Amino acid sequence: MRKLAFETPSSREPDREPRVQFAALPWRRNATGDVEVLLITSRETRRWVIPKGWPIRGSKSAQSAAQEAFEEAGVLGKVGKRPLGAFTYDKRLKSGRLQHVRVAVFGLQVVREMDNYPELGQREKLWLPAAEAARQVDEPELMVLLATFNP
Repeated sequence: MRKLAFETPSSREPDREPRVQFAALPWRRNATGDVEVLLITSRETRRWVIPKGWPIRGSKSAQSAAQEAFEEAGVLGKVGKRPLGAFTYDKRLKSGRLQHVRVAVFGLQVVREMDNYPELGQREKLWLPAAEAARQVDEPELMVLLATFNP
């Protein structure tokens, strides 16, 4: 029996089950005591995002988020034990398919920025007031999380 075109999975069709990632929302107080958050660019699309990644085997959720913050942005600090919130997005996989992803976000009070880290030179970094950072990201739920962030 011949397959019809509409029966063939499309590269635009997202996978049915959402996968989980963990993200850090790095933040600090500037010289005047105001809160700033750190955004980084994604490697492929160069959109403004926060550090995030897949779970790390053997690590708790918050520790996975903190590890991503170090690898992608070179920041170290105190990570919250509970998520601040979550957002969803569709990730384009190497196969071309879209994977629906739910991201749990953990606050990370930055105590140190490293001069050398794994993804140095692969991304841009930008410290901004949270309300301004909210206007830079594309994901509506992340916009709300940033706009309402108050450590």
